[in-house]
Amino acid sequence: MRVVAAMSGGVDSAVAAARALDAGHDVTGVHLALSRNPRSYRSGARGCCSIEDSNDARRAADALGIPFFVWDMSEEFADEVVDDFVAEYAAGRTPNPCLRCNEKIKFAAVLDRALALGFDAVATGHYAQLRTAADGTIEMHRATDHGKDQSYVLGVLTQEQLAHSLFPLGGSVKTDVRAEAAERGLQVATKPDSHDICFVADGDNAGWLAEKLGPRPGSVVDEQGTVLREHDGAYAFTIGQRRGLRLGVPADDGKPRFVLDIEPVSGTVTVGPRERLQVDALEGIRPLWCGTAPAGTLECTVQLRAHGDEHRASLTVDGDRVHVTLHDPASGIAPGQAVVVYDGTRVVGSATIARTHRREPVG
Repeated sequence: MRVVAAMSGGVDSAVAAARALDAGHDVTGVHLALSRNPRSYRSGARGCCSIEDSNDARRAADALGIPFFVWDMSEEFADEVVDDFVAEYAAGRTPNPCLRCNEKIKFAAVLDRALALGFDAVATGHYAQLRTAADGTIEMHRATDHGKDQSYVLGVLTQEQLAHSLFPLGGSVKTDVRAEAAERGLQVATKPDSHDICFVADGDNAGWLAEKLGPRPGSVVDEQGTVLREHDGAYAFTIGQRRGLRLGVPADDGKPRFVLDIEPVSGTVTVGPRERLQVDALEGIRPLWCGTAPAGTLECTVQLRAHGDEHRASLTVDGDRVHVTLHDPASGIAPGQAVVVYDGTRVVGSATIARTHRREPVG
């Protein structure tokens, strides 16, 4: 097959490209330029999609002896990922830009361009496994290395996209991948993994959002409506947040308080005790299924954060709405996050959390 290897400049994508080459594919390395001003994105150990990363990707491609190109996806990235991120926070929701990037950029815009240019598939360094079912359906499963498993952020992929995807690292553990990179003479063998949000240069999400959205003053209140302090923007808070609340006045019981709710119109942020964060049901919108949508009630597990626990659940689908009852309650779940559905290790699909049902305290 003719394969585009998406090379981020990290060790995983470099080894994935090497393995695709070893498998006999005709491989071309492609680095995605995602910023109109790459120097505004992260660099160094916490980098992703920076000039440094582009140079690292080019050197890895040269070492492998494969053609290498840089594809400018900055306009698509700004429209589909960055602007969406800002809009979601402005609406009081907590988005995951990595899922959005996979859905709209890496496995939509990139795959569309690759297919138009005569390529057959896109290979990435994600840790997930693809299997062909008896009926010919392409299934996505969790990676062997559960500590590195990235099936959560790939839960937005459709059957058509999975059919044109390769994940060469799905059956490996990270330590072996680094050792292989060193054996192949790839300079990225010891390069640290990227973290956090690539387009927030200094890691200060609240400060970055403040620059984009400006001051939007409001109040932090307790569950009785008592004003505890004023703030400059509800976008600086997330459901479940404990640190940085700067309340000054302790709770009556002396226990820490957490963000329970964010009302974006008035800018009201409500705080309360940890036990009020418990969620036992949620509703999702904009579902994306890796195969056929579930019929009836599906007994499953769901994951609600990129590195979160699995929760036993029951799921029903009603058109473009997904209803999930959690048998294992979850804490601090925010609208805007993704619920990714699993049947064993198989990824069924995902949806965006629109609302949650808070568990009533016992006693």
